[in-house]
Amino acid sequence: MRKLSIIFATLALTFAAAACAQVGYRDRPPPPPQYPYPGQPPPPDYPGYGPQTVSCGSPQHRLLRCGVPEYWRGVRLVQQTSHAACVEGRSWGFDRAGIWVDKGCGGVFAAAGGWQPGPDWNRDFVVSCGSPQYRYYFCQVDVGARGRVLLQRQNSDSACVEGRTWGWNRAGIWVDKGCGAQFLVTRRW
Repeated sequence: MRKLSIIFATLALTFAAAACAQVGYRDRPPPPPQYPYPGQPPPPDYPGYGPQTVSCGSPQHRLLRCGVPEYWRGVRLVQQTSHAACVEGRSWGFDRAGIWVDKGCGGVFAAAGGWQPGPDWNRDFVVSCGSPQYRYYFCQVDVGARGRVLLQRQNSDSACVEGRTWGWNRAGIWVDKGCGAQFLVTRRW
């Protein structure tokens, strides 16, 4: 019995150690991502799959430029790695060529701002939306900044007149006064 309890205790400690283990990559790159697109890898610099941070440091207090992925619209300093001060606009900055560092500044930089949708975001699809009990109802669907919505087929006996009993904005489609229909959403970024 004592042997059995020692075996169970050893197994429990092994599982606990494995659960608490932390993986540190340090100088090794992280493992390749598992892409959610079966049979079709995303572009190499697609947000979420390319480099998440860029390290850049000014050697001997001289100007240095570091490239960043094409989709980055701006950067922010995540961690300062130098003893010299890193002041945006003075010892580091971002422009079309990438990150620049000077005067001994060194740090780890990450993308800032400029979310963009995935490659299949711009598409057409149909949404059914109806006014329950002749009341106002909003069907939430992201149409996009340059998208549009058209009435494709009316399902209700009540009239569907754009601007009176139905309409849309970037956030979705609204219906009122018994209007029910299928709407063609042309979503564009």
